[in-house]
Amino acid sequence: MMKFAWLGCVAMLCAGLAGCGNPEQVPMNFPKPQVKDYEAQLAPGELALRRITDPAEIPDFAPACANLAGLRDAIALSLNYLSKPSSQRAFPYGEISHDQAVASLQAFEALLDANLTPQQMNDAIRKQFDVYTSVGCDRLGTVLFTCYYTPIFDASPVRTERFRYPLYKAPADLVKGPDGTPTTPLPDRRTIETSALYAGNELAWMADPFEAYVAHIQGSCRLRWPDGQEMTVGYTANNGHDYNSVRAELVKDNKIGKRDGLPAMLRYFHNYPNEVTAYTWRNPRFIFFAVIDDGRPRGCLNEPVTPRRSIATDKRIFPAGCLAMLSTALPARQGSAIVDAPYEGFACDQDSGGAIRAPGRCDLYLGIGAEAGELAGRAQNEGRLYYVFLKPSSALPPSLRSSVLPPATPAPATTKTPKAPAKTAPAKSAPPATVETPATSTGQPLAPIAKPTREDVP
Repeated sequence: MMKFAWLGCVAMLCAGLAGCGNPEQVPMNFPKPQVKDYEAQLAPGELALRRITDPAEIPDFAPACANLAGLRDAIALSLNYLSKPSSQRAFPYGEISHDQAVASLQAFEALLDANLTPQQMNDAIRKQFDVYTSVGCDRLGTVLFTCYYTPIFDASPVRTERFRYPLYKAPADLVKGPDGTPTTPLPDRRTIETSALYAGNELAWMADPFEAYVAHIQGSCRLRWPDGQEMTVGYTANNGHDYNSVRAELVKDNKIGKRDGLPAMLRYFHNYPNEVTAYTWRNPRFIFFAVIDDGRPRGCLNEPVTPRRSIATDKRIFPAGCLAMLSTALPARQGSAIVDAPYEGFACDQDSGGAIRAPGRCDLYLGIGAEAGELAGRAQNEGRLYYVFLKPSSALPPSLRSSVLPPATPAPATTKTPKAPAKTAPAKSAPPATVETPATSTGQPLAPIAKPTREDVP
């Protein structure tokens, strides 16, 4: 019996092998890579930052300290904003009081004056400052970094055969609420552009309809008149409609790639000008402009933005005007090519944007002109976003800010580091940690500082 059973098994095995000439393809159920939702929202009342309590999580600030050009100017502009009574409405931010935000910037300004080496400055920051990180899109700190810029376009102060697409001033009867949007929504983009509703209110005339639209999504632009003179205009109001991304619409319709930005959009509409309104009218939001007398584009704090030193975040959940450090990769030119290069740098949180509405989004301002635009259009990399606040025990009143130097960190041989006073009156302590709704945690922005969307980013 065992013999026959054994022969039966052999027969069954052979039959199975005979069928292996054309085997059935069994799908392998590998886990799909998780697609990150960079627009993921926080729970009501939750803020974007958490304080780092594990020293091992604190980043090395030395690379960011190696290049501080322009940072002093950005800090001065943040301090100017924080000197205005209206800035009080943005605080407290969790445990951070308005006084602590001011003292933090003043203390960092003093470090800039101390002529420290990058490593010495890193040591001083770690000793004197608490470090916070954005929770990001995934609670692990992942932030998508993009960039924006101020374009330069040909324009005319009067309508001509070439210049036919207007940028409008805000209507005289527009009434804005506390958040800067109209108390009563105005007509949508399509209605405004196909009617003479605001005839006589034109600020300038553009030669290209999509360039006019780009001025809307960037929030400002520099206009070059036919005689060579230039004028800068910037956002002053919107029509109260929700923003919809034209870039996302183009990606959805397979007109541009998922990583393509504004340069690809400009090329597409240059090749297919008849499709401009078919897409721009999908965004009902419309922007009104005003002349910027000093020519410097402004952010949502109504202060000028500084190239590579100003960032845009969601001001419902991030602290206005405060100092941040970016750790990511940014497009950089190498010869004729543009490549992603590691980047770590400090910036002040001075702007916002309709497309930047989550803890996992941050937009860095790159400057004015075509080169800044070429780089901005290619920026789309993950990274980490940190903020630094002077420890409450280290906070000094403004009258003593020049003494806020690293007490135990020696200066270079050529520089004498003043000693901090032995006893000083600490600044007003931050209130106990509270979690409020975003509106009360960070306050409402002033009407003149509401910011438009930028859709050359995802």
